Amino acid sequence: MHFVPCALFGACVYALVLSGSFSGQGNWDLILRMSWSAIGGALLLVGSGAAILGLLLYPFQVRAVRVLEGYWDRWPATAGLAGVLTEVQRRRRQALRQRIAAAPRTDSHSSHVAADAARRLAAVPPEEWLLPTALGNALRAGELSAGERYGLVTLSSWPRIHMQVSDRLAGALHSARSALDTAVNFCWSFLACAIVASIALCDEPGMLWLPLLAMLLAALAYKGSVTAAQAYAGLMHVVYDLHRFDLLDALHHPLPNRTSEMDTFWQVSQSFGGQGNSDLPYEHRQGQRRYRHQPSDARDAHGSADA
Repeated sequence: MHFVPCALFGACVYALVLSGSFSGQGNWDLILRMSWSAIGGALLLVGSGAAILGLLLYPFQVRAVRVLEGYWDRWPATAGLAGVLTEVQRRRRQALRQRIAAAPRTDSHSSHVAADAARRLAAVPPEEWLLPTALGNALRAGELSAGERYGLVTLSSWPRIHMQVSDRLAGALHSARSALDTAVNFCWSFLACAIVASIALCDEPGMLWLPLLAMLLAALAYKGSVTAAQAYAGLMHVVYDLHRFDLLDALHHPLPNRTSEMDTFWQVSQSFGGQGNSDLPYEHRQGQRRYRHQPSDARDAHGSADA
């Protein structure tokens, strides 16, 4: 998850330093004519540096995702940009709604266009909850609707219900989350390469295609992270569809009927948020407690609320 992106950045820096690009015109023949022993030493150096850098950056994985989500209001320098980009996202959302309303249903093509716009609109949160970036909106859409359909507040209930999922669903969640984190790490790595290469190659116009290529790859990685986030948000909905009653079972609350389900889960969410004591009774059933799979990756237990 961290090693390859860090290795790419390390290889970029190593090549620029070896060619002398930071001190003037780079001599790229020094890289092309490296002996096998020098290549082995370079691989060992870059690999060791990537492993150490990956370990140092691992605790900041959640922050790396959140920055790309668009949580920029804390910093004055980016708060204004956040407002501008949020307005862009709002206009895109309105354009999707207009496309759905304006599309005639007289032919299959128009129906397909309207269905595609509806699918994209479903992956975007309401206007009052929009974030500046597509990644943030993809994750927030899941955070605001996965549990709320049943009366559960997703942000407070997700770490608890996640521990009740089956092995197959836990594996799918872990795979989707790993894909998201990997895409985010590649995006940051290519962005860092683009910045470093732009500084080193500012006096070599013929080599400026390298930072441009890095920026293109960063954009591709970001697009991949949005796709992975949408898949992860979809799996969050599946978790609540299949395991919301397992959450009540783990809390030793009786199962509700269809008419009282929303109220039951709302009381549970209120107790999670410390906003009141639940009036739900307890049912301690000896010998019936079910132990389910618990993911080894602690970040998965935090879900998209950490992303």
